[in-house]
Amino acid sequence: MSQKVVVIYSGGMDSFTVLHKALAEGNEVLALSFNYGQRHVKELEVAANVCKQHGIPHKLVDITAINSLLSGSSLTDNIDIPEGHYEEESMKSTVVPNRNMILLSLAIGYAVSENASAVYYGAHSGDHAIYPDCRPEFVRQMDVVSKMANYEPVAVHAPYLDVDKNAILADGIKMGLDYSQTWTCYNGRHEACGKCGACQERLEAFAANGIEDPLSYE
Repeated sequence: MSQKVVVIYSGGMDSFTVLHKALAEGNEVLALSFNYGQRHVKELEVAANVCKQHGIPHKLVDITAINSLLSGSSLTDNIDIPEGHYEEESMKSTVVPNRNMILLSLAIGYAVSENASAVYYGAHSGDHAIYPDCRPEFVRQMDVVSKMANYEPVAVHAPYLDVDKNAILADGIKMGLDYSQTWTCYNGRHEACGKCGACQERLEAFAANGIEDPLSYE
Protein backbone atom coordinates (compact mmCIF):
# COMPACT_ATOMS: atom_id res chain seq x y z
CA MET A 1 0.00 0.00 0.00
CA SER A 2 1.45 3.36 -1.05
CA GLN A 3 2.38 5.79 1.69
CA LYS A 4 4.36 8.99 2.06
CA VAL A 5 7.78 8.39 3.64
CA VAL A 6 10.90 10.39 4.45
CA VAL A 7 14.23 8.86 3.44
CA ILE A 8 17.40 10.08 5.15
CA TYR A 9 19.58 10.28 2.06
CA SER A 10 23.30 10.89 2.48
CA GLY A 11 24.33 10.23 -1.09
CA GLY A 12 26.17 7.01 -0.19
CA MET A 13 25.42 3.63 -1.72
CA ASP A 14 23.39 2.37 1.24
CA SER A 15 20.99 5.31 1.40
CA PHE A 16 20.89 5.40 -2.42
CA THR A 17 19.62 1.82 -2.37
CA VAL A 18 17.17 2.59 0.45
CA LEU A 19 15.85 5.56 -1.52
CA HIS A 20 15.15 3.40 -4.56
CA LYS A 21 13.75 0.55 -2.47
CA ALA A 22 11.22 2.97 -0.96
CA LEU A 23 10.32 4.13 -4.48
CA ALA A 24 10.07 0.54 -5.76
CA GLU A 25 7.60 -0.21 -2.96
CA GLY A 26 5.34 2.44 -4.48
CA ASN A 27 5.87 5.05 -1.80
CA GLU A 28 5.77 8.80 -2.24
CA VAL A 29 9.31 9.67 -1.19
CA LEU A 30 10.65 12.84 0.39
CA ALA A 31 14.47 12.82 0.49
CA LEU A 32 16.23 14.55 3.37
CA SER A 33 19.98 15.21 3.51
CA PHE A 34 22.05 16.82 6.26
CA ASN A 35 25.23 18.86 6.17
CA TYR A 36 26.65 18.21 9.64
CA GLY A 37 30.13 19.39 8.74
CA GLN A 38 31.34 16.09 7.29
CA ARG A 39 34.56 16.41 5.31
CA HIS A 40 33.09 14.12 2.63
CA VAL A 41 30.55 16.81 1.74
CA LYS A 42 30.82 15.62 -1.87
CA GLU A 43 28.18 13.02 -1.00
CA LEU A 44 25.61 15.81 -0.63
CA GLU A 45 26.29 17.06 -4.15
CA VAL A 46 25.74 13.54 -5.43
CA ALA A 47 22.49 13.27 -3.47
CA ALA A 48 21.17 16.54 -4.87
CA ASN A 49 21.98 15.47 -8.42
CA VAL A 50 20.19 12.13 -8.06
CA CYS A 51 17.06 13.74 -6.66
CA LYS A 52 17.04 16.35 -9.42
CA GLN A 53 17.41 13.70 -12.12
CA HIS A 54 14.55 11.63 -10.73
CA GLY A 55 12.26 14.47 -9.70
CA ILE A 56 12.35 13.49 -6.04
CA PRO A 57 11.52 16.29 -3.56
CA HIS A 58 14.74 16.94 -1.68
CA LYS A 59 15.66 19.04 1.33
CA LEU A 60 19.27 19.70 2.26
CA VAL A 61 19.53 21.01 5.81
CA ASP A 62 22.60 22.71 7.27
CA ILE A 63 23.08 21.59 10.88
CA THR A 64 26.79 22.38 11.11
CA ALA A 65 26.13 24.46 14.24
CA ILE A 66 25.89 21.23 16.24
CA ASN A 67 29.64 20.77 15.87
CA SER A 68 30.13 23.28 18.67
CA LEU A 69 28.64 20.57 20.90
CA LEU A 70 30.08 17.44 19.30
CA SER A 71 33.76 16.64 18.97
CA GLY A 72 36.19 13.80 18.57
CA SER A 73 35.12 12.37 15.22
CA SER A 74 37.52 12.16 12.29
CA LEU A 75 34.56 12.85 9.98
CA THR A 76 34.13 16.38 11.32
CA ASP A 77 37.26 17.32 13.30
CA ASN A 78 40.84 17.90 12.21
CA ILE A 79 41.69 14.25 12.79
CA ASP A 80 43.12 11.97 10.11
CA ILE A 81 40.66 9.52 8.57
CA PRO A 82 41.87 6.05 9.60
CA GLU A 83 42.73 3.46 6.99
CA GLY A 84 41.67 -0.13 7.40
CA HIS A 85 38.59 -2.29 7.82
CA TYR A 86 35.49 -1.27 9.76
CA GLU A 87 36.05 -3.98 12.35
CA GLU A 88 39.37 -2.43 13.40
CA GLU A 89 39.44 -0.45 16.65
CA SER A 90 40.84 2.62 14.85
CA MET A 91 37.60 3.02 12.87
CA LYS A 92 35.80 4.09 16.04
CA SER A 93 37.23 7.55 15.39
CA THR A 94 34.63 7.90 12.60
CA VAL A 95 31.78 7.79 15.12
CA VAL A 96 29.98 11.15 15.36
CA PRO A 97 28.44 11.38 18.86
CA ASN A 98 24.70 10.65 18.77
CA ARG A 99 24.53 11.35 15.01
CA ASN A 100 21.71 9.04 14.02
CA MET A 101 19.52 9.96 16.98
CA ILE A 102 19.87 13.62 16.01
CA LEU A 103 19.21 12.99 12.31
CA LEU A 104 16.30 10.67 13.00
CA SER A 105 14.72 13.16 15.40
CA LEU A 106 14.83 15.88 12.76
CA ALA A 107 13.56 13.51 10.07
CA ILE A 108 10.70 12.39 12.30
CA GLY A 109 9.70 16.01 12.87
CA TYR A 110 9.77 16.58 9.12
CA ALA A 111 7.67 13.45 8.57
CA VAL A 112 5.06 14.65 11.06
CA SER A 113 4.86 18.06 9.38
CA GLU A 114 4.42 16.40 5.96
CA ASN A 115 1.93 13.77 7.18
CA ALA A 116 4.39 11.00 6.31
CA SER A 117 4.04 7.66 8.03
CA ALA A 118 7.66 6.49 8.22
CA VAL A 119 11.30 7.48 8.17
CA TYR A 120 13.70 5.18 6.32
CA TYR A 121 17.47 5.07 6.89
CA GLY A 122 20.35 2.88 5.79
CA ALA A 123 21.63 1.10 8.90
CA HIS A 124 22.93 -2.39 8.10
CA SER A 125 24.68 -5.28 9.83
CA GLY A 126 28.12 -4.22 8.63
CA ASP A 127 27.78 -1.11 10.79
CA HIS A 128 26.92 -2.97 13.99
CA ALA A 129 30.53 -3.47 15.12
CA ILE A 130 31.41 0.19 15.64
CA TYR A 131 28.22 2.23 15.29
CA PRO A 132 25.85 1.75 18.24
CA ASP A 133 23.19 3.86 16.48
CA CYS A 134 22.98 1.35 13.64
CA ARG A 135 22.33 -1.70 15.83
CA PRO A 136 18.94 -3.48 15.90
CA GLU A 137 18.21 -2.56 19.52
CA PHE A 138 18.70 1.14 18.75
CA VAL A 139 16.43 1.00 15.69
CA ARG A 140 13.74 -0.86 17.62
CA GLN A 141 13.78 1.63 20.49
CA MET A 142 13.79 4.66 18.16
CA ASP A 143 10.77 3.16 16.41
CA VAL A 144 8.99 2.82 19.76
CA VAL A 145 9.88 6.37 20.86
CA SER A 146 8.97 7.88 17.49
CA LYS A 147 5.51 6.31 17.57
CA MET A 148 4.77 7.85 20.98
CA ALA A 149 6.48 11.24 20.59
CA ASN A 150 3.80 12.85 18.41
CA TYR A 151 0.05 12.72 17.95
CA GLU A 152 0.58 10.96 14.63
CA PRO A 153 2.86 7.90 14.92
CA VAL A 154 5.86 7.75 12.60
CA ALA A 155 7.65 4.43 12.11
CA VAL A 156 11.46 4.21 11.96
CA HIS A 157 12.40 1.70 9.28
CA ALA A 158 15.83 0.35 8.34
CA PRO A 159 15.09 -2.11 5.50
CA TYR A 160 18.63 -3.54 5.42
CA LEU A 161 19.20 -3.71 9.16
CA ASP A 162 19.90 -7.45 9.23
CA VAL A 163 22.02 -7.77 6.08
CA ASP A 164 25.44 -6.49 5.03
CA LYS A 165 26.59 -4.21 2.23
CA ASN A 166 27.07 -7.21 -0.10
CA ALA A 167 23.35 -7.95 0.14
CA ILE A 168 22.42 -4.27 -0.19
CA LEU A 169 24.40 -4.03 -3.42
CA ALA A 170 22.90 -7.29 -4.68
CA ASP A 171 19.42 -5.85 -4.14
CA GLY A 172 20.40 -2.64 -5.91
CA ILE A 173 21.75 -4.61 -8.86
CA LYS A 174 18.40 -6.40 -9.12
CA MET A 175 16.75 -2.97 -9.26
CA GLY A 176 19.14 -1.93 -12.03
CA LEU A 177 20.70 0.91 -10.03
CA ASP A 178 23.67 2.93 -11.27
CA TYR A 179 26.19 3.17 -8.44
CA SER A 180 28.28 5.74 -10.27
CA GLN A 181 25.65 8.09 -8.81
CA THR A 182 26.90 7.48 -5.26
CA TRP A 183 29.83 8.58 -3.10
CA THR A 184 31.24 6.51 -0.25
CA CYS A 185 34.78 7.67 0.56
CA TYR A 186 35.26 9.50 3.87
CA ASN A 187 37.97 11.65 2.28
CA GLY A 188 36.22 14.34 0.27
CA ARG A 189 38.77 14.48 -2.51
CA HIS A 190 38.18 14.33 -6.28
CA GLU A 191 38.60 10.55 -6.39
CA ALA A 192 37.91 7.92 -3.73
CA CYS A 193 40.94 6.92 -1.63
CA GLY A 194 40.28 3.17 -1.64
CA LYS A 195 41.88 2.85 1.80
CA CYS A 196 39.40 4.09 4.40
CA GLY A 197 36.93 1.68 5.96
CA ALA A 198 34.06 2.99 3.85
CA CYS A 199 35.97 2.46 0.60
CA GLN A 200 37.22 -0.98 1.63
CA GLU A 201 33.74 -2.20 2.53
CA ARG A 202 32.37 -0.83 -0.75
CA LEU A 203 35.08 -2.50 -2.83
CA GLU A 204 34.53 -5.79 -0.99
CA ALA A 205 30.81 -5.62 -1.81
CA PHE A 206 31.46 -5.11 -5.51
CA ALA A 207 34.00 -7.95 -5.53
CA ALA A 208 31.53 -10.24 -3.74
CA ASN A 209 28.92 -9.49 -6.38
CA GLY A 210 31.38 -10.08 -9.22
CA ILE A 211 31.15 -6.62 -10.76
CA GLU A 212 33.46 -3.65 -11.05
CA ASP A 213 32.91 -0.50 -9.00
CA PRO A 214 32.05 2.33 -11.43
CA LEU A 215 33.86 4.92 -9.28
CA SER A 216 37.48 5.82 -9.97
CA TYR A 217 40.06 5.49 -7.20
CA GLU A 218 43.36 7.21 -6.47
